[in-house]
Amino acid sequence: MNRRAALLMVTATFLAGCDSRSESPRLRIGVAFETLETEFWVAAFEGIRAELNKRGIEMLEAIADGDANRQFEQIRNFIVQKVDGIIVAPKDKHTVIPMIKAANRANVPIVSFNRPPAPSDARSITVVADNYSLSKGTVEYMIEQARKTGRKHKALVTIGDLGDINAIGRRDGFLDAVKANGDIVEVVARVPTNWNAEKARAGVTNALQAHPDIDFIFSSSDFLLPPIVAALKEAGKYKRIGEDGHVLLGGFDGDATAHQMLVEGYLDADGVQDVHFESEASVQAILDTIAGKTVPPVIKDPGFVIHQDNLKELSAKMWGSKFNR
Repeated sequence: MNRRAALLMVTATFLAGCDSRSESPRLRIGVAFETLETEFWVAAFEGIRAELNKRGIEMLEAIADGDANRQFEQIRNFIVQKVDGIIVAPKDKHTVIPMIKAANRANVPIVSFNRPPAPSDARSITVVADNYSLSKGTVEYMIEQARKTGRKHKALVTIGDLGDINAIGRRDGFLDAVKANGDIVEVVARVPTNWNAEKARAGVTNALQAHPDIDFIFSSSDFLLPPIVAALKEAGKYKRIGEDGHVLLGGFDGDATAHQMLVEGYLDADGVQDVHFESEASVQAILDTIAGKTVPPVIKDPGFVIHQDNLKELSAKMWGSKFNR
């Protein structure tokens, strides 16, 4: 029996409540995040930590602060330390490829968390939200609300860094939803943000000046909601649902700002990533790989769309709600 199989048996024994865990080596998993800049990344990092603790697995951690080269060195350091698995939230789809290949050479299972790698011969497992379907579902709910008004709406969408495949999925989900409903929604502004809040505010401000009749906005990430709100306030257009002049608002992620805006009646809908699902699936994928089980290359988090009609039912499941308690 090899070391990993033996360690996996130790972990299973721990879960069964055996006290011998203190006498045997534990599985060790390295967790490398490119950043903890947003609430989502913090919630995900802590979710993985909680999942590993629950299973009695040691967590080695590293944060690259946006530096892909530094993250590569952190992954190599994990390998030198002979970790049993790696979970990496990379900067982008390209910089993660050398990290995956290094893990492959060392025969260490690796999960790309929330950001899929670019196509290559590198072998990994990706756990990621269904960005396209979640965005499409969120926008379709917004369109339903727009139809109730009986008039056509002018739409704005903020677009993330298109080097991030998640941003592409969210953009495409939005565009496909509105394309099928051209009689009720016309897209008049596409604001590139490169996942930068200042750029988002400037772009939305300029768009509202050029198109003061914009009344439908979808944000590709909840962390861009504060600059959007600031631009709306400056334009005198930040109104609650039901108030005259309300701008239909939708977002994506499920953070504390989005939760608060839903509760206060400013946000119509939000596509929520299920952090608990993604954390559990990432850890389980590594354990299954160690055990020799077949694991699909991509595990999709279906998430859920939360809106004013199901807010009471789903509020507690929204990961950002815990920040508002």
